[in-house]
Amino acid sequence: MSLKRYCYSCDLKDDSKLIAEYKAYHAAGKAWPEITKSIKDAGIVDMEIYLTGNRMFMIMEVDETFDPEKKADMDANNPKVQEWENLMWNYQKELPWAKNGEKWTVLDQIFKL
Repeated sequence: MSLKRYCYSCDLKDDSKLIAEYKAYHAAGKAWPEITKSIKDAGIVDMEIYLTGNRMFMIMEVDETFDPEKKADMDANNPKVQEWENLMWNYQKELPWAKNGEKWTVLDQIFKL
């Protein structure tokens, strides 16, 4: 199985209390099971989120079944995912260059060893 990598970035609101709450929602075993199921059902094999200050970076390893548009459609039609996304908007904010309503923006790879 050949995996593909996608990398994204998003900012959190620059508030230490909100950042701590966001981290607690994402601590091991704390994300809602419906959310992790929707991630796996979309063909995402592994996902990691890293944080520096209030800027986050997400790395996803996906299998051949993953399609970003299909994932967006699946999420839009999943009430529990929409509930989670609305809750996360209390903590997240758009990057200045993001499209309206876009949380996670795709990172362009500019170097590879």
